[in-house]
Amino acid sequence: MFGSIAGRYDLANHVLSCGADFYWRKRAADIVAGWHPHSIVDLATGTGDLALTMQRKMPNAEILGADFSDKMLAIAKRKGLRRVMTADAMKLPFADGSFDCVTIAFGLRNLSNWNLALGEMRRVLKAGGHLLILEFSLPSLPMLRAGYRFYLHRCLPVVGSFLTKQKSAYNYLGDSIEQFPSGETMVRLMESTGFSNAAAEPLTAGIATIYTGEKL
Repeated sequence: MFGSIAGRYDLANHVLSCGADFYWRKRAADIVAGWHPHSIVDLATGTGDLALTMQRKMPNAEILGADFSDKMLAIAKRKGLRRVMTADAMKLPFADGSFDCVTIAFGLRNLSNWNLALGEMRRVLKAGGHLLILEFSLPSLPMLRAGYRFYLHRCLPVVGSFLTKQKSAYNYLGDSIEQFPSGETMVRLMESTGFSNAAAEPLTAGIATIYTGEKL
């Protein structure tokens, strides 16, 4: 599915988020930069937008973009991401304690086992390393939530289909956002897999959320 929309993926993201995705990634990169990591792996990197934002923000850091879609990685490479690797986020090909920071943007909810994936992320982090998850969520205010759900299930599939010719991918998007744990539920899930100081920062009225945690 992701390979089939790779060529129009970036355009669809920017249009469907009304450009808010640029702000979300900038905020995520600012948080990561504040941790001063030397080595970062960006999982489910896709076409590399978050990894590239961090690469520009932290030019001296070693940043690796990993994804299971070779078509997505080829685009990330063409856009200027220096290091890419084909990898499954639920079975990472890295030794224990390989990275100062693990990031994943809009990818965790697509994995079939969130606990297993979080466990792998913790495993490859060094002691004192940080995890950042940027993911879609639902607004907490009932009126906003109702309007956003209408957009997710009625408007987004139509526009996504027009832009990518793959309506099924955008029907899936809305369903996956509904099913993904968000807010305090996600914080508790991170804590249950061994992360400390887990926290959630809602963005754009809760349409997206940044989750952070630490491996002590």
